[in-house]
Amino acid sequence: MGAGAPRRTPYPPEFRARAVALARTSGLPPRRVAEDLGGDPDTIRRWLRQAAIDAGQRPGLATDERAALARLRRENALLKEERAILKQATVFFAHERATR
Repeated sequence: MGAGAPRRTPYPPEFRARAVALARTSGLPPRRVAEDLGGDPDTIRRWLRQAAIDAGQRPGLATDERAALARLRRENALLKEERAILKQATVFFAHERATR
């Protein structure tokens, strides 16, 4: 997706779970499952891969670990920003005090 392109709403978790279950139990290739559901084959493949990771059948980050990592990265960025602001404030007040 390019800049300014509208973001597509993610599929509901229930839909993802049903799509993964259908792909696993039907024996159909992800391409066919995607055609039947009106989705993208790469999306179905990605969901199948992530489901295998979540089930411990493949190495990788589980969904809850990915969510925690994203949350921690956002929190870390916020803390860095707050720290930079505090550093600037310290310099400002030290300079102000020195000029009196």
